[in-house]
Amino acid sequence: MNETAEPAQMAAMPAGHRRTDPLSFAVNGVTQLTRMAVPLAIGAVTIFNDGELGKLLLIAPMVLGVLGVSFLIAWLRWLRLTYVAGASDIRVESGIVSRAARSVPYERIQDVSLEQKLIPRLFGLVELRFETGAGGKDELKLAYLSRDEGEALRRLVRARRTGEAVVDAGGAVDEADEDADEQAQVLFAMDRQRLTTFGLFEFSLAVFAVLGGAAQYAESFMGIEMWDPDLWRRLFALQEEWILGLGPMAQVLGAVVAVLTLLVIGSATGLARTFLRDWGFILERTSRGFRRRRGLLTRTDVVMPLHRVQAVSISTGIVRGRFGWKSLSFVSLAQDSGSSSHVVAPFAQDEELEPIIRIAGFAPPADGLDWHRASTRYRFDGIALKSGAFLLAAIPVALFAPTPFVIVPLALAAGSAAANLYAWRFRRHALGGGQIISASGLLAPRTQIAQRVKLQSVEIAQGPIARRRGYATLHLGLAGGTFTIRGIALERARALSDAVLASIAERDFSELT
Repeated sequence: MNETAEPAQMAAMPAGHRRTDPLSFAVNGVTQLTRMAVPLAIGAVTIFNDGELGKLLLIAPMVLGVLGVSFLIAWLRWLRLTYVAGASDIRVESGIVSRAARSVPYERIQDVSLEQKLIPRLFGLVELRFETGAGGKDELKLAYLSRDEGEALRRLVRARRTGEAVVDAGGAVDEADEDADEQAQVLFAMDRQRLTTFGLFEFSLAVFAVLGGAAQYAESFMGIEMWDPDLWRRLFALQEEWILGLGPMAQVLGAVVAVLTLLVIGSATGLARTFLRDWGFILERTSRGFRRRRGLLTRTDVVMPLHRVQAVSISTGIVRGRFGWKSLSFVSLAQDSGSSSHVVAPFAQDEELEPIIRIAGFAPPADGLDWHRASTRYRFDGIALKSGAFLLAAIPVALFAPTPFVIVPLALAAGSAAANLYAWRFRRHALGGGQIISASGLLAPRTQIAQRVKLQSVEIAQGPIARRRGYATLHLGLAGGTFTIRGIALERARALSDAVLASIAERDFSELT
């Protein structure tokens, strides 16, 4: 790249270090304030219940002082955080007392994504995340920039990473680059009707976990000890007397109402989670790859270059699968909310998934593939180990519990054996078209497809039982994810290993990055 020809975005950036948006410290201060809201409310209610209102006049200055210090620290952190987009790397310096400076070369940056949580979104700010492939706390981020500045910096980093020219000889911005978003091809989107249908399949009882956490504060608000065993025994005794007095019909009706209430709560929770996570979901094909945007309160904007897609995963659930609904994810070098998989079509039919898979450079499993199942010895050993645990549990039950209770572990052992025997039919793999495909799952099927040339290593692993029984587990090195085929015959594992290594040797991996 010609370093004398700078992208047009730099014309608006003064030389040297730059700070994030001035409103960043306000966002951080408001965030700290929201975290203190619940403790402050509990403290105020406790003082009010104790009748010591005079304490509020003493505590108020302390609270204001804490808030002032929080905003001051947020302002100092903003003042001391600077960044500079150099010719070869981006450098971020931070720290009030102790200074830290981190530089990341452009060629190490896998991608740049934009994220808008609720509070920054209200201020019109975005958080810029630089994906380096390291994951976790090692990722670099800038919080917060204006939307325009974030987009400009993202384009700048991508241009310098790839060596693309984004200006012409006269210094004008390339119109093709400016209009890339307008010319993007929409591959998949979800409207409100699709979101509602999706949410109904996302049944969840997570709300009860939230209520359990909130119950920790019940003593402060209601003056009762929520975890007192005697309290719950008395409560259940009263309810038992009341239920027995209703009669059989009322008891059945009450049970039906309770089940329906549970279903309504679970469905409402699933709908809420789906709308918050996938509101405005849209997947587009751009000149730079795939672009995915989604989120109601937290809005994310992620671009996945085609060559960064290492594998695809197609999955479904026990209920939605019966209606043909599936989810498509890309295994990528970059991270997506702590996961190596980017969900690109969370609720779609096969005809909607196929074009996305093909654009990514993969092919859906075709008819006539030479499928191979796991070894029958692996199947037998798995059944013996899993069912054997229940059979062993039947021994103490037969010795110390009433005789009828021994039926429970025996029934579980038989059910486990039948389920594993049937599930073995769905665990299979195949080679075809330069790909390796793995399918598994009885109730929630999952299919993984990887291009052999993008695999980085092959490992054949055998435990003590597998060595004696002649089968192995094949671990395929996949940048950004895992690809494992379990319980295949040793000869088959070696044949797959040779085929994958031959494909890797045919092409220089650096050509794909």
